[in-house]
Amino acid sequence: MAPPVKKLKTTENTPAFDAFLNSIEADRTKVGPSILEFSFNKKRARVLSKAKDLPEWAEGIMYWMTREERIQDNWSLLYAQRLAMKSKLPLHIYFCLRKTFMNAPIRHFKFLLKGLEEVANESEKLTIPFHMVISNEEGSNTVLDFVMENKIGCVVIDFSPLRIGRSWAEKLKEALPEDLPLVEVDGHNIVPCWIASDKLEYGARTIRNKINSKLNDFLTPFPPVIKHPYSGKLKSKEIDWQVAEASLEVDRSVDVVSWAKPGYINGIKMLYEFCNDRLKKFKDKRNDPLGNAISNLSPWFHFGQISVQRAILTVKSFKSANKESVECFCEEAIVRRELADNFCYYNPNYDKLEGAYDWAKKTLNDHRKDKREWLYTQEELEKSLTHDDLWNSAQIQLVTEGKMHGFLRMYWAKKILEWTESPEEALAITIYLNDRYSLDGRDPNGFVGCMWSICGIHDQGWKERQVFGKIRYMNYAGCKRKFDVEAFVSRYGGKVVKKKR
Repeated sequence: MAPPVKKLKTTENTPAFDAFLNSIEADRTKVGPSILEFSFNKKRARVLSKAKDLPEWAEGIMYWMTREERIQDNWSLLYAQRLAMKSKLPLHIYFCLRKTFMNAPIRHFKFLLKGLEEVANESEKLTIPFHMVISNEEGSNTVLDFVMENKIGCVVIDFSPLRIGRSWAEKLKEALPEDLPLVEVDGHNIVPCWIASDKLEYGARTIRNKINSKLNDFLTPFPPVIKHPYSGKLKSKEIDWQVAEASLEVDRSVDVVSWAKPGYINGIKMLYEFCNDRLKKFKDKRNDPLGNAISNLSPWFHFGQISVQRAILTVKSFKSANKESVECFCEEAIVRRELADNFCYYNPNYDKLEGAYDWAKKTLNDHRKDKREWLYTQEELEKSLTHDDLWNSAQIQLVTEGKMHGFLRMYWAKKILEWTESPEEALAITIYLNDRYSLDGRDPNGFVGCMWSICGIHDQGWKERQVFGKIRYMNYAGCKRKFDVEAFVSRYGGKVVKKKR
């Protein structure tokens, strides 16, 4: 029999939201009282090491948290707890806070740290020690020290398709003792990346059925992470979050935004608002930057503070009243998002012109020397100093709000291709600006969005024209047909700055 649902304490929440939040808790306990009563789909995990079984000397199981920064609805942590409970061993969560990471500014680190503070508090209540190490070293180095010092018998890690995450996993695998298992769990995708496809997919049409045909096996409810019944000598140390933030060696000029509050509770609140207020408009208004129809969930997805699978399960419960909008959201949040992971996982040049299809590389090279009517430097673009008031306004939104509407992000990126010396420069600037300001920067979706806009990834050749070649073109007039450009410009104040070649 499942234990009674524990009411979550929230502040400044409406009774309706509290009911929504606690209904999610209730859904978990309906599955079973713990992960041991749940049939875990073993295809979600894969053993990277030669060792498969725990060594006799094991005194604990460790989950190295990287991509999935939450307690509940976390397949990696659930796998680790299942193993620890079966082995009657303590369970530990480990996080390595890098003092600098892929040029992320303080905006992103503050979002990260607030979410981790919530994780640490919840894990303590569940008697799962949370250990955070602050370091400039590669994450795999600090993990190895922790494992050896504390006789950790198995390490569970999050899957990442990006080079840096994959290198951490590979280095750790090589450094661990031969008798110590290393297990990778894909808790970010609903269908694990390596299960969805074993190759680089050309586009949504080639991967859609591969993913959708497997959803019945993987789009399942979550059991709860419970209070861990086994404790050991190793306890977590108290974390001074202000000291942690002060230790960072990052750009502090790009600071927090007001609309996105970090952490699981705030992510669920955004999901609640989407389902109740915006979902009904999603099908018809999702491509309108003024339509207020999108989920706004990407920062919480990127930092792993809420689960995409939880979002899909919740959104699908609103299908009877919003069938077409729910289907459109599932297409974007499942198929398109998992296609991005597929691209980054199977294409090592996911952020370079070399990663483009042959037709795109050829057409961009053919038009490399075409005359550009307008040319801007990275600094001019960053400061919104162009002749295009819509583009300037979109850049201002990115800088001030840490986000940009998806339709505008395509226009924004394509204009950078049009206004810079080369496709390589355009791609580098686009990724730089996106990663510096957007809360969902340094993400497979971001890399693929830039590559789609500039290099035609997951697209086809279109009518040939100057500079773009056969890459899909977008212009100001087309935007005016889609939404009220004047209203958008008025909102963000992107004044025209005239400068010609």
